[in-house]
Amino acid sequence: MKRWFIFLTAPFLSGCNLRTLNPISETGADQAFLINLSFGIMMFVVAVVSILFILFTVKYRETDKNRKDIPQHEEGNRTLEIIWTTVPIILLTGLAIPTIIYTFQVSDTDANSEEALHVNVVGEQWRWTFQYENGRETHDKLVLPVDKEVVFHLKSTDVIHSFWIPRLVGKKDAIPGKENKLKVAPNEVGTYQGKCAEFCGILHADMRFVTEVIPVEDFEEWLAKEK
Repeated sequence: MKRWFIFLTAPFLSGCNLRTLNPISETGADQAFLINLSFGIMMFVVAVVSILFILFTVKYRETDKNRKDIPQHEEGNRTLEIIWTTVPIILLTGLAIPTIIYTFQVSDTDANSEEALHVNVVGEQWRWTFQYENGRETHDKLVLPVDKEVVFHLKSTDVIHSFWIPRLVGKKDAIPGKENKLKVAPNEVGTYQGKCAEFCGILHADMRFVTEVIPVEDFEEWLAKEK
């Protein structure tokens, strides 16, 4: 009975998501667009294949009338060959172009880097440490100014972790001995959940942190007060 209860509650719990597709930054919006675009293309392919499968199954099914018929031999169909070659190229090109554009935009962490806020992010079992430029350091709490570009410098002291704030920015690995960069500009004040998205050990589920996006004036006051 307990197993059935767990199984039946799964559809309801699936609604308790982290709102990945409800972003509050331009970077998050671009990534959500790519997800929706990929999903749309996949659903188009599934729909076309399913419709053709049903049509051909019905049209060419065996009946009493055609049971003894021998199908006519076909040696290629140039029209069909062009269609099933061209359509995938068009779909993949339509997905590849925006993916490449947005990937380079997110990776361009040197753009406006002098005006940006730089935050060192250190992942370790089992917490996140955030180090600001003035020396301020916090644990499992990230405070950011709204409408200001932020560049995260991601590092790890032990194993591979994955820095992720679902509504703010996509995942980026924090790797021992290597620094990765990730930029974002939050455009909505609020409190958001962050987590490690790479299994890193027995307490992986506890590697969560809170992200507070506040007005620039409040952020500067907070940073000076905590210095």
